[in-house]
Amino acid sequence: MAGTSMDIIVAGRHRPGRGAVIRSLDPATGAVLAEVTTATAEDVDDAVTAGAAAMRDPRWRGLLPHQRAALLHRVGALIEEEAEDLARLQAHDIGKPLTETRALVASAAGTFRYVAAALETLDEELTTPRGPYLSMSVHEPIGPVAAITPWNSPIASEAQKAAPALAAGNAVLIKPAEWSPLAALRLGSLLLRAGVPPGLVSVLPGPGQVTGEALVRHPGVRKVAFTGGTGTGRRIASIAAGKLMPVSLELGGKSPVIVLPDADLDQVVQGVLLGIFSSQGQACVAGSRLFVHRSAFEELTGRVVAAAERLVIGDPMAQGTHMGPLISAEHRAAVESYVQLAADEGGHIRTGGERPTGPGLDGGFYYRPTVITGLDPASRVCQEEIFGPVLAVLPYDDEEELGALADSTPYGLACGIWTRDYRRAWRLARRIEAGTVWINTYKQLSASTPFGGVKESGIGREKGRQGIRAYMTQKSLYWGLDATPSAWGT
Repeated sequence: MAGTSMDIIVAGRHRPGRGAVIRSLDPATGAVLAEVTTATAEDVDDAVTAGAAAMRDPRWRGLLPHQRAALLHRVGALIEEEAEDLARLQAHDIGKPLTETRALVASAAGTFRYVAAALETLDEELTTPRGPYLSMSVHEPIGPVAAITPWNSPIASEAQKAAPALAAGNAVLIKPAEWSPLAALRLGSLLLRAGVPPGLVSVLPGPGQVTGEALVRHPGVRKVAFTGGTGTGRRIASIAAGKLMPVSLELGGKSPVIVLPDADLDQVVQGVLLGIFSSQGQACVAGSRLFVHRSAFEELTGRVVAAAERLVIGDPMAQGTHMGPLISAEHRAAVESYVQLAADEGGHIRTGGERPTGPGLDGGFYYRPTVITGLDPASRVCQEEIFGPVLAVLPYDDEEELGALADSTPYGLACGIWTRDYRRAWRLARRIEAGTVWINTYKQLSASTPFGGVKESGIGREKGRQGIRAYMTQKSLYWGLDATPSAWGT
């Protein structure tokens, strides 16, 4: 698709954006995939205005939940019909191996199906009366929703926000990451093909400082759902506070993985590899800090190093590839600077720490899986999110210090625990500050299970049945049952 020109989607209509053209690059080769026009504040205003009007249209507003659910089921079916094409599009756009982009597409289809099913069974409630009346609680659309998504998991992230926003009856304005706009534009087209009213669908690529800023500040946007960096999340929260607007923010992470002395090391090695080196480490939940009991430290470190060196780095489209390129040359440079910092901080680079060489690798943004020991848990490399294939392995001596070590960063998104002892697992899982804890597994995610973080990893939750309610506002109704007029004023 090299040289393709693509436009934004404003209220269901493909049209050139008024902003500068951006180039979507294939990170495996550096080649230009497409040139995409971008949305300005004026484009955002058009999209928000049209979205609000479409929400008021009785043909949409009056749809019953099962009728909206039918639309979402059709979106899921269309995603499945185009699954391979979508997976290949994303593999070129973000550099993940096909095995991973296929999983992202399957996740997106599953999200639409799950949300549709949940919508059909999402009941309102009668509340307990405390007088001569009948009282109830109902939920209504919150208003146009800005869905601002990251570059590392396109279509799955867009689905995670768009499906419940539409299920709740809102217009959705998707702002994909500047580095990876292609999957969101394709999803917008699929939403329209499925029969979602055009005014409810906008896809607005562009820089965060322009398009994202305009969306967050627009008075007609009634909620922002954002996944991305903590710094940007803070800025969104600050603007939202001035508007008294709710937000959901799924932000950064520095997730600990804890290995207790009784753990099955064969399982641990595979779990650690998946947790930090899949997606090239470009995942908010990446298990980037590995805490190993001192009695098994050298053995497990050696096994992880050996396993990392066996991983196949190369073309994301090739069968058998474990790791593709990082998203961009700039991002690879940032990862490299952290590895240099680790060496400066006294770390020992046990493997990796450099770009791979070989046929087909020179033009892309590849980086070897890297394992580092000898760091202080308070070092910057152990405290800051790197968002790359860099693992710090740290020893501990007793369980009592584990909680403090695991919680010693500003983040609290995820955690992994490996042990055969369910009692110890329960104690640690309840003690550690994290939105998700995996026990003897890692990176398992479900549309039915709430996801989010604590501390600087964000606020709010997505997914699950209540994920739809997060895009709604609650209203109370009172029905008077007393035939006798009020005596007040007589």
